[in-house]
Amino acid sequence: MANRNASSGEPLRVCFVCMGNICRSPMAEAVMYDLVREAGLAASIEVDSAGTSGWHIGKSPDTRALEAAKKQGVYMAHRGRQFTRGDFDKFDVIAVMDIDNRTELLGMAPNADEASKVRLLRTFDPDAQSAIEIADPYYGTASDFERALDEITSSCTGLLASLRVEYLQDH
Repeated sequence: MANRNASSGEPLRVCFVCMGNICRSPMAEAVMYDLVREAGLAASIEVDSAGTSGWHIGKSPDTRALEAAKKQGVYMAHRGRQFTRGDFDKFDVIAVMDIDNRTELLGMAPNADEASKVRLLRTFDPDAQSAIEIADPYYGTASDFERALDEITSSCTGLLASLRVEYLQDH
């Protein structure tokens, strides 16, 4: 999964990606940030998020995402940004929310090694059964945002466990 080796001393860098970078991916960034700190891995894992589109560059997360996060004690301070081809060089793991995000990033990837960094976040969720996407709650209700956040939390927990095994074997 990761290109860096645990003994390099450099942190593993994870980027979460959705379409607009105002709902799912900033929620995932905030959740993973908290999980990493709670696990004592702040020096070993860095997190960020981005969107495939440029519609919301510089904007705060959607208010419904902020509210759902607040209910679960998650603080979000992200500003929207667009994923660029150069991000492939910066990140070791690129966790996308849905198949459309994955398709777009695979089309941007400069080579097969960089494309192999792109993973569907939900595949790390042990409770997902056959679901592989985290549905975009943007056109939904507050409960859709809460459901997305629950799926993101479970998926990020699974992702962190996977990173610990595959990358941070001594942690």
